[in-house]
Amino acid sequence: MLLPQPMARGVIVQRYKRFFVDMVLDDGREITAHVPNPGAMLGLKDPGLAAWVSWSGDPKRKLAWTLQLVEADEGLVGVNTMNPNRLVAEALAADAIPELSGYATVRPEVKYSEASRVDFLLTHPDRPSCWLEVKNCHYRRDGTLAEFPDCVAARSAKHLKDLAAEVAKGARAVQLFVVQRTDCDSFAACDDLDPVYAKGLSDAARAGVEVLCYRCDISPNEIRISRRIPWRDASSV
Repeated sequence: MLLPQPMARGVIVQRYKRFFVDMVLDDGREITAHVPNPGAMLGLKDPGLAAWVSWSGDPKRKLAWTLQLVEADEGLVGVNTMNPNRLVAEALAADAIPELSGYATVRPEVKYSEASRVDFLLTHPDRPSCWLEVKNCHYRRDGTLAEFPDCVAARSAKHLKDLAAEVAKGARAVQLFVVQRTDCDSFAACDDLDPVYAKGLSDAARAGVEVLCYRCDISPNEIRISRRIPWRDASSV
């Protein structure tokens, strides 16, 4: 997936009200950019961190700049939570996720419970439907371990129960974590920040929900899903 261009590099001054970040660009300009990420962004919002923003000339936008990438110790991190679904849609079209290949149709945003829409529904006349939920992951604190979530994620925990309900009906269900980092080689649920979600993921897996984790290759021009990394299920340790 190509990132919007042009991109500019700068330094974070402060993130505030969740969706705003003040920055000083490398050319000296002081800007305010939109932050397309409602989460805590632990370790990725600190003053002094280098980051990349894209610029849009759309006159209807209140802020022309959008925060896209943050520079971590070992590489780039994608912080735009709108991108994982776009990345997965692109990967599905290219059969780049072997575990999810071979379906005849891919439909986004399909209602599957009273108050939820699944990110993708994959169907084929000769196999069970596959309900695919996508989660963005960009939190890392210990070595090369990616973790989700970085704050309490009650809505995400509900999605796990919705997926398990589809398995009980005879369908296939998959929870896919897209790790928008280049410096992680394994994944785990963050059981100290959200023990309910961590337990829910383990429970869903035992109920038949498949857990897939894929990391990305990232540059200032492009992000793409690259390879699968293992899930460390704390309940099995």
